[in-house]
Amino acid sequence: MYMNSDSAEVKSAVRVLELLELLARAERPMTLRAIVSELGYPKSSTYNLLTTLVSRAYVLRVEPESYRIHEAFKNGPGWMNGRDAQLIATAQPIMDMLRDQEGETVFLGVRRRDGRVRVLAKSVSRQVVRFDSDLNGSDPAYCTAMGRVLLASWIPHRVDAYLARERLVRITEHTVIDRLQLRRIFEKAGHDGYAISDQEAVLGGSGIAAPVRDASREVVAALDIATVSSRFDSCRDRLAAAVIRNAAELSYRLGFRDSSTTGD
Repeated sequence: MYMNSDSAEVKSAVRVLELLELLARAERPMTLRAIVSELGYPKSSTYNLLTTLVSRAYVLRVEPESYRIHEAFKNGPGWMNGRDAQLIATAQPIMDMLRDQEGETVFLGVRRRDGRVRVLAKSVSRQVVRFDSDLNGSDPAYCTAMGRVLLASWIPHRVDAYLARERLVRITEHTVIDRLQLRRIFEKAGHDGYAISDQEAVLGGSGIAAPVRDASREVVAALDIATVSSRFDSCRDRLAAAVIRNAAELSYRLGFRDSSTTGD
C-alpha cells in the first residue's frame, strides 16, 4: 500500500512539473483543451492541477478559459525536464553558431508520443525578412522537415498508427497528403540523412532538417534550418550540408559515436 501511494505521489509531481514546463515555454496563454492535447493527461485531472496552481499563484487564469504561468516564474528555474534541459543546453551554442554562419533561423525539435513535433528551442535569424515560429503547441510531422526526420527513424508500426490518426490536411497547395507518397518521403529521409519541407507546412517558408542521436544511437531530436522560400532554392545544397554537419556535431556532444568513422 505504501509503494502504491508513493508511486501516485511521484506521478502527480511529474505532471505538475510538466504542466509548468509547458506553460513556461508557451508564448501566449493556452486553453485547457490545448494543454490536454499537448500533455495527453485526462481533462478532469489537468483541470484540477491547474486550479491548484492558480490558487497558489504559480499560474494565472486568463479569460476565456486560458492559462499562463505567472511572470515571476517565467524565467525562474527553467521549468524543463532533465533530458530536454540537457539537450537544449548542449544544442543552443551550436544553434546560435549555425544561425550566425548561415544567416537563417535554426530550430530544435523532438517527437511527441503521438508522433507530432514539439519544438524545444530556436535561434532566430537576424535578417529583416526571416522565418520564425512559436515554441508553444505542436506541429504536424507529415509535412515538416523535422517531423519527417523523426518519423524516418521511428518504429514502422508507430508510423502507420500516426498516419492513421493524424488528419492529413493540404495546408498549402504544395502539401503532400497521400500516405503512400509520404512513406516514400520518410524512407528517403532515412536514406539521405536529411528531410526537406518546401512550402508544405507554411506558404513562403521552407526548411531542411537532420537527425540528432545520443549515446544509445537513438534519434532523439531533429535540427532544422528554416528560411523564407525565396532564398531556399539558391542555398538548398549549402543548407543541407550545414544542417547535417551540425546535427552530427550535436550528436557527438551527446555521446553518439559513428562506428563507420571510429572503428568501433
